[in-house]
Amino acid sequence: MFDLTLSFDNGPEPDVTPLVLRALAQRGIRASFFVLGHKIADPAGRRLAAQAREAGHWIGNHTFSHRRPLGLMEDEAAAIAEIDDTQAALGALVHPDRLFRPFGNGGKLDQRLLGPAVAAHLADDGYSVVLWNAIPRDWDDPDGWVATALAQCAAQPWTQIVLHDQPTGAMAHLEEFLDRAAELGANFRQDFCPDCLAMWRGQPRPSLAGHVNHGEMARQ
Repeated sequence: MFDLTLSFDNGPEPDVTPLVLRALAQRGIRASFFVLGHKIADPAGRRLAAQAREAGHWIGNHTFSHRRPLGLMEDEAAAIAEIDDTQAALGALVHPDRLFRPFGNGGKLDQRLLGPAVAAHLADDGYSVVLWNAIPRDWDDPDGWVATALAQCAAQPWTQIVLHDQPTGAMAHLEEFLDRAAELGANFRQDFCPDCLAMWRGQPRPSLAGHVNHGEMARQ
C-alpha cells in the first residue's frame, strides 16, 4: 500500500487534457492541474481549466511562460509577473490556498526554483508552494514512463508525482499507469504530501531555503 497524489503540469492542451480528465473521472480520482498562464489566457484553454475545476480537480499556477526558472531570472519584477499574470488569468479558478508550482527545468529541485524577491512575494500574498518527489520524465520517455513511475511509487510511502498533459503521446499510457498503480495498492488522494510543501498559505517551511537562489548558484 502507498499513497499517491497526482498532478499535471504545463497544460491545458485541447487534444490531451480531455483524455486525462476522462481517465480520472472513470476511476473517481481527483488531481491537481498546474497550468500555464499563456494557455489559459486563450479562451479554449480557460474552458478546459474550468472543466477540470468543475470535475473537482484543483487548479494551480505554474508561471505564465514556463521559459526560465524564476531563480535564474535577473529581472525580479519580470519573475514576479510570471506569477501575477497567471493568477490574474486564473480569476475565479484560483484555489483558496493559492497553489503555485515553480518551473524546475527538467524536474530539478534546487536553488534555481525561486529568487529571494519571488519567495518574499509568494509569502506576502499567501501562496502555497507545491513541489514533488517523483518525476518519471513522461515528456522525455512517452512510451516507457509508466515503469519508471511505478518504481518511484514503490520506493516511498507517499508519492507526489508530476505528469504532463502535453501532446507528447505520454498520456496515452495514463490509464495503464492508474490501473497498475491501483493493482499495487495505491491510495489515490488529492491532498499534498507535507514533505513536498515549501510554503503553505504564505508560511515558509524549512525546505524553502534549499530552493531560493541567494547567489550560491550561478545564474546560467
